[in-house]
Amino acid sequence: MQNVGPHISEYGIENHGITNAETVYWNLPTPMLYEEAIRRREGALTHLGPLVIRTGDHTGRSPNDRFVVKESATQDDLWWGKINSPFDQTKFDDLFRRMRSYSQHRDLFVFDGYVGADERYRRKVRVIAEKASLVLFARNMFIREFNGEKLRAFKPDFTVIDMPSFHAIAEEDGTRSQTFIILNFAKKLVLIGGTAYSGEIKKSIFSAMNYILPKMGVMSMHCSANYGVDKNDVALFFGLSGTGKTTLSADPTRTLIGDDEHGWSEDGIFNLEGGCYAKVIKLDPKGEPEIYATTRRFGTILENVAYDAKTRRVDLNDASLTENTRASYPITHIANADPSGIAGHPKHIVFLTADAFGVLPPISKLNKEQTMYHFLSGYTARVAGTERGVTEPKPVFSACFGAPFMPLHPGVYAELLGKKIDEHQAQVWLVNTGWTGGPYGVGSRMKLEYTRRMISAALSGELDNVKTVVDPFFGFEIPVEVEGIPSEILTPRNTWPDAEAYDAQASSLAEMFAENFKQFESDVSEAIAAAGPQARVAVR
Repeated sequence: MQNVGPHISEYGIENHGITNAETVYWNLPTPMLYEEAIRRREGALTHLGPLVIRTGDHTGRSPNDRFVVKESATQDDLWWGKINSPFDQTKFDDLFRRMRSYSQHRDLFVFDGYVGADERYRRKVRVIAEKASLVLFARNMFIREFNGEKLRAFKPDFTVIDMPSFHAIAEEDGTRSQTFIILNFAKKLVLIGGTAYSGEIKKSIFSAMNYILPKMGVMSMHCSANYGVDKNDVALFFGLSGTGKTTLSADPTRTLIGDDEHGWSEDGIFNLEGGCYAKVIKLDPKGEPEIYATTRRFGTILENVAYDAKTRRVDLNDASLTENTRASYPITHIANADPSGIAGHPKHIVFLTADAFGVLPPISKLNKEQTMYHFLSGYTARVAGTERGVTEPKPVFSACFGAPFMPLHPGVYAELLGKKIDEHQAQVWLVNTGWTGGPYGVGSRMKLEYTRRMISAALSGELDNVKTVVDPFFGFEIPVEVEGIPSEILTPRNTWPDAEAYDAQASSLAEMFAENFKQFESDVSEAIAAAGPQARVAVR
């Protein structure tokens, strides 16, 4: 086994049980990873420098193939169920043994770095993969170490071993398919196989931090973050995929802290990552210039983005491979990002939803009980065409706006968030980036320029003392006027041509909320349970 690279760790891969590999490439810089990826036909160099790769059949995460090993040290802590599906320890050991055998006489790539910008809470992460492009992804997404001495002495706290071409045998291994993503907290190890989708790497480590940080009194969050005039003017943006979390945090008038994963400690906010992972389908160069610019730079990975084989120019509007086209890039590709990844406590928190039913107001203010209710609900909606079999709007409820990555019970994160909000008096807003004037197929998507203006007004304090009306279904305080925004769109019922149709749709969505929240009713106060929407006839 030959070890090559600028910084080879003294804690070699044999310590992970991997022996007899062909060549192990350690901590290669970006240009060398490009060369290896292109030489091995993992990707293609395109116009202005991005590396375009294909992830095969898996163009998104595989939540049904994700497991957590059930072992004595953590089994009483975890929120077992459909999301955290238990996996047998013996089956894990057997699968890992076969995976190690598979790795023999193969070239492997290693990245050593960190998760967590705050050194008090950060963890050392190692990624071992059979593809150079996967290690380039890790290099983009995690925090890099440039000190050679530290890299040579590097010993990971958590390790990811990713072998996309190695497949499980479901009948023998206890998996649901040939694909698997298995977290073992006792061994501080993640095994990934049967999928080349890069996002599984970062989300696995995020899941690990979501177990570790709350036990240290740190709120771990699936959110983006930025700040305004100074580091004490912080805003958080919670939201599921497609709600605008990355887009709205990349605001040219504010400084980006991070686009996806953060911790909230006693000293403030810190980014868990060193890069961004943006959805780029139909990216608008005028509406989202900062992110668009990253798709035309060396060092960016473009996943499943179409390109012209002759000119090597990419086409961000082409969804022939997937709607979930992605760009992975270091956060330094965003000109107004803070590379330290650290700032003060939030003054404002924004819950983002893309309501395809056209019911929720474009912006509204939440009280504490409503905040807890909607944080536990984590609502958005999928629309027809984005998922196989979906022909009409479909509600999605994901607790804490990130249930697939939360090993602990959602109540743990909700309690921490409530405590932080109380301590720092943060104002919470619900912003609908979805449909207005009717549901998907009838109404239209809220204009990005309107959403940006409303959020700007909220963060600047413009909406602190404006007149509001109470939504009859959801109980939110809706501002009746925002400068630069047509007043009629602020109250969604006024935008529908048929008010009674709106009432019926709003009542139906309220019932969906109530049905989903039944799982939490026994764990929350009566005030929080009562803060949800009510199915009723709107007051005229």
